Amino acid sequence: MSFIENPKQFAGRSAITTWLYSATTHLCLNKIRNRKNRLRLVDTHVSKNDTAPARAEQLAEVRALLARLPEDLAEVVIYYYLDEMTHDEIAEVIGCSRRQVGYLLERAQNLIQEAVA
Repeated sequence: MSFIENPKQFAGRSAITTWLYSATTHLCLNKIRNRKNRLRLVDTHVSKNDTAPARAEQLAEVRALLARLPEDLAEVVIYYYLDEMTHDEIAEVIGCSRRQVGYLLERAQNLIQEAVA
């Protein structure tokens, strides 16, 4: 949660610059940790034998699927899967609730499954 959303987070026990530095550091460390976890999961679950042409073909398929989705769903899918944003971050960017983000992702997944089937 950002300082702008909840200024009461700053208790005044230190200088505001010290608090901002600490909050920024923790946010960055969380992002690094999340990225490492995602990379570990990809390494664990994706075959090491993927070839470049097959990957290019997969990317083309992803682009085609995104083009079929309504704009609001494609936007949320990109934020979540490509930009690696959390539901809270996406909700803040598009101006809706966290639950709405989950609902939009669920709708997108259903439409993608229908398109692939």
